[in-house]
Amino acid sequence: MIARLRTFFSAVLCLTLTAQTTADACTRLVYHGANGQVVTARSMDWKTDVRTNLWILPRGIARSGEAGPNSVKWTAKYGSVVATGYDISTTDGVNEAGLNANLLWLVESEYPKLDQSKPGLTIAAWAQYVLDNFATVAEAVAALEKEPFVIVTDAVPGEQRLATLHLSMSDASGDSAIVEYIKGKQVIHHGRQYQVMTNSPIYDEQLALNSYWKQIGGTTFLPGTNRAADRFARASFYVNAIPKDENANRALASVFSVIRNVSVPYGITTPDQPNISSTRWRTVVDHARKLYFFESALTPNTFWVDLKKMDFSVETGKVKKLDLGEDQNHTYSGDATAQFKDAPPFKFLGL
Repeated sequence: MIARLRTFFSAVLCLTLTAQTTADACTRLVYHGANGQVVTARSMDWKTDVRTNLWILPRGIARSGEAGPNSVKWTAKYGSVVATGYDISTTDGVNEAGLNANLLWLVESEYPKLDQSKPGLTIAAWAQYVLDNFATVAEAVAALEKEPFVIVTDAVPGEQRLATLHLSMSDASGDSAIVEYIKGKQVIHHGRQYQVMTNSPIYDEQLALNSYWKQIGGTTFLPGTNRAADRFARASFYVNAIPKDENANRALASVFSVIRNVSVPYGITTPDQPNISSTRWRTVVDHARKLYFFESALTPNTFWVDLKKMDFSVETGKVKKLDLGEDQNHTYSGDATAQFKDAPPFKFLGL
């Protein structure tokens, strides 16, 4: 009992510190279902319109890390569908091989200093680098462990603060990885067990906090606030508590219910915690069927795009955009794959 009380008070202390440092928030979770079904869901929580649109990006695009003269360079091996932030960064997306990447806020992030020892990569293209180059989480982790570049951050558009983010990845096998930069050092958590990611504190501390809630048991009590550690606990419990239904659509519905459960109601404000933000949109990836679902808080419908119907080829594939409108208020219904329009590529934020 004493040990559990100590754990409880440690958790309360960490939660208090989290409340003081939490920035714009999001949640990401990976569902392992029946017959190898894997579904990844994320919410985008932000205090203002993040000006998100959806883009189809074919193979063969030559990219630069946009970090000055010494920038990492690559050519996209895989086509992808992505959700942008301000149309200057890839914040979420899935490639044609079924690899999903997500960027979430982490205020504790500290990136190495850019020098001439390694090329730079703008944080705005971090997720896109992964989607362009790798088919699986294991392949991505093997490359990132070698630290082939230095992440370069910049101010959030319209704000004075730097973008401080961490990266999550998942694939069709159910493998998962979380990549953070803590005190200038890259830290990677790799394994199927890393199903959930939110925001502060750093991932090691999130896991420690969640171990307390596992002792309590989700059917007994779960924390209900919008804070990152509470959302982490709820998502961790529910993503493994929902049925492993053999009907893929019903399993998908269960995953949607979990990501909605950990979303922040639209328009909510917390006077003493001004950085807790409303959920703007949600995405859900059905890795096996290669379907990418999008749900805005301001429209009545959930719609999806089908990667199997897209032309990602070097020869005939084109960059296309689905305009979601201000605050993502354009309404689409059902399969919206055919509604993308040809568009010039967006430019990643860089130096």
